[in-house]
Amino acid sequence: MNVLLTGSSGWLGRHLAPLLQADGHRVVGLDVAPGAYTEILGGVDDRALVGRVMRQHRIDAVVHAAALHQPNIEHHSRQRFIDVNVSGTLALLEEAVAANVDRFVFTSTTSLMISAAIRAGQGEAAAWIDETLTPLAPRNIYGATKLAAERLCRLIHDDHGLPIVVLRTSRFFPEEDDQAHRISEAGENSKAIELLHRRLTVEDAADAHRIALAKAPELGFGLFVISAPTPFVRADAPALKRDAAAVIARLFPDASELFTRRGWTFPESIDRVYDAALAERLLGFRGKTDFAALLDALRHQRPLPFVHDPSYISPQWTG
Repeated sequence: MNVLLTGSSGWLGRHLAPLLQADGHRVVGLDVAPGAYTEILGGVDDRALVGRVMRQHRIDAVVHAAALHQPNIEHHSRQRFIDVNVSGTLALLEEAVAANVDRFVFTSTTSLMISAAIRAGQGEAAAWIDETLTPLAPRNIYGATKLAAERLCRLIHDDHGLPIVVLRTSRFFPEEDDQAHRISEAGENSKAIELLHRRLTVEDAADAHRIALAKAPELGFGLFVISAPTPFVRADAPALKRDAAAVIARLFPDASELFTRRGWTFPESIDRVYDAALAERLLGFRGKTDFAALLDALRHQRPLPFVHDPSYISPQWTG
């Protein structure tokens, strides 16, 4: 297939493009910044450009990974978020319908599921985050625009029958986490802990998109939380909030020793758990890298299975 990949110069795009090529697809990369897999420079909110690309390159499928992200909030206005994340998504969807595109995959975010109350850690148990969570109350313009874009995806599917899969991905970017101080000043420590409940590797995120592209016609419409497999179950939620270290020690008896060797610590409390079980059942995706894989790397002194780069800057910052 000829696949239009938006955000092709971004962290996800640069990992996803070679996977799609390995599957035999021709990747047409669109991004505001140049990159190894970017063929066309431009924004998704340029409807004329989007329509021209669809026609000239005979696009069969779209993977829409371009967006302004949460770190961009301090650099761009709310209107710019609406232009890129909402109007840009609508332009792609409508031009895809006009070009008789066969399928559409949209990169969304678990961030839109985190209300101010969840972020503040309110309640006596960790919030269990899956596709049934309601009401959705995004706490910032990023979440609000991604939720609006999701609803446009549903509307276009219902009106035109375009097969669409929406992937609410958890954290996979390499930059410093905004709550790393709760665990340690070391960002690697934060990322390691988050593999338990709110992170996946960029390689697994890319693989989820590859699978979604293949499964979209069969699913018709699908919306999935995409995160590393959690070892926790719902019954653990109160204990995770009260004494997360004890729960981790029960499930992984040698984790404390392995963390201590690295100078890492466990969190006192975990306030949310992302459950990707639906994606495993219906999409056929299960992340290859989980907390157990991290511990195995520590035991055998292998490289960590994720990237931590505090200096990373998204191409969209300069777009």
